[in-house]
Amino acid sequence: MAKRPAAPALSKARRELRVATWNINSVRLRRGLVGDLVKALEPDVLCLQETKCPDEVFPEEDLRAFGFTHITKRGMKGYNGVAILSRLPFTERSGDPDWCGKGDCRHIAVELDAPGGPVELHDFYIPAGGDVPDREANPKFAHKLDFVAEAATWGATRKDAKRRVLVGDLNIAPLEHDVWSHKQLLDVVSHTPVEVEALTAMQAAGDWHDALRHFVPHDQKLYTWWSYRARDWEAADRGRRLDHVWVSPDLAGALKQHVVLKPARGWTQASDHVPVMVELKL
Repeated sequence: MAKRPAAPALSKARRELRVATWNINSVRLRRGLVGDLVKALEPDVLCLQETKCPDEVFPEEDLRAFGFTHITKRGMKGYNGVAILSRLPFTERSGDPDWCGKGDCRHIAVELDAPGGPVELHDFYIPAGGDVPDREANPKFAHKLDFVAEAATWGATRKDAKRRVLVGDLNIAPLEHDVWSHKQLLDVVSHTPVEVEALTAMQAAGDWHDALRHFVPHDQKLYTWWSYRARDWEAADRGRRLDHVWVSPDLAGALKQHVVLKPARGWTQASDHVPVMVELKL
């Protein structure tokens, strides 16, 4: 793989923090695309989901070449997996739940050494939930709902903590204009009322502020995922907002800009998700 230029070092005088999130859908297959992301967004921190990679074969050195000198990961063979790549030093958090007791590598968290003090950063990959939106008929859907409920209970224990950021593929598009057709997707997993209620409860329990909707009004369409099944995803534009960035209330006023990197959906060997970034002025 050709080496790409690293992102510039973060100046101690700089007060901005750029946090990006991306469901990469196999970090080994798409490791080179991280260079394209860095070129487009220049993030200080990149949170990945669905890395599909055991820790022992995670391509850490390839990713360090893009300027990420601090890396932590939690992966398994074939599916799931999360990682945080950072230009800033951090301390990995311990003591957070083993969600639903499954040990399935869906969450990792750090305390970033950020401008103005530590930032608590959580990277989540919530279960997709299968195809049938019925708890009794579909164990995957039951797992999804149980996971989100557990995350809501946990979030309530953290709601008074300052300088928090939660990102990831949450696999739920909660708002009417987070999907291409609210009416047609009401019985489709990712936008069903029970999922929306669960994610809304999780957000409220943790007292989280929706960073993307901070910039994009609720009555405007906002997508981060386009299915591989669409022959022409761009022309059809049947997207959903499955990828999220939430911040604690004290950071809401620090939000400076956001980017949904839609062109990434057209990259060679693209993921079906696109990178999302927010910039905070700390």
